Amino acid sequence: MKATIEHNKNTAVGRKTAKTKSNSSGAAGKREQVTSVDRALTILELLAGKTHGLSTSDLSRRVRIPKSSTSYLLRTLVARGYVRRDAETGFHTLGIKLLSLGGQAMQGLELRDIAMPHLRHIVERTQLDTHLAILDHGDAVYIERIESPGFIKMATWIGRRMVPHVTGVGKALICCHDRAAVEAIVAIHPLKAITPNTITTIPRLMAELEKTRQRGYAIDDEEHEARVRCIAAPIFAASGEVVAAIGVSGTAGQISDEAIVKIGNLVRTTSLKFSSQLGARRGR
Repeated sequence: MKATIEHNKNTAVGRKTAKTKSNSSGAAGKREQVTSVDRALTILELLAGKTHGLSTSDLSRRVRIPKSSTSYLLRTLVARGYVRRDAETGFHTLGIKLLSLGGQAMQGLELRDIAMPHLRHIVERTQLDTHLAILDHGDAVYIERIESPGFIKMATWIGRRMVPHVTGVGKALICCHDRAAVEAIVAIHPLKAITPNTITTIPRLMAELEKTRQRGYAIDDEEHEARVRCIAAPIFAASGEVVAAIGVSGTAGQISDEAIVKIGNLVRTTSLKFSSQLGARRGR
């Protein structure tokens, strides 16, 4: 009986010791992960202040960790697109992934608040429905709008998803896309005719996007709905990326051939002011 009790006691102590070692190991692992994240963020912050980049040795010295640990963190950051390494100089700079994340964060946190005064200004000047849209998984999505004070209302609402190539905001959102990016969207949304004016070929769409870039605004000339027009302009972030578009919708009578240029210039100049608030330096 005594031997059995002693055996059980030793077994319990063994289990407790193993559990303690396991907990200690787990806690150490978590601390190591947190430390690695902290160091990686420090590296990004250091690179943010250096236009021409920093070498691995520079970063190792500034972060105060071994060069081997710095190299490991940098390889991971480069692989994920957060850091770019110049093959010739060996210097590191911030990667494009951070610009993309910054643009997305801007959309979620600031776009609507910044947009509202601009939307109100356009409505006051045109007396037409005005809206803000972003590109999401190949769709133009309305995220804000102000209705016209008149009795004619457009069939738009917050959350509505539209095919880019048949809408003014859609064409504004993709106006800076290259052919491969446009073809990727067309693979999701084939160029089907909705009205007689709908663009149905990629060459014609690319030509229309070029016109949009040149004049600074896009036109939906009854391409989605008969007797309805939309004029829209892209909104640029500090990275130069198009992050949103402002659009004005009305009947073909409200947006007559004579009014297109006037409204287009209003939307374009408003979008430039909006873009400047996001840090963009792009002018037209």
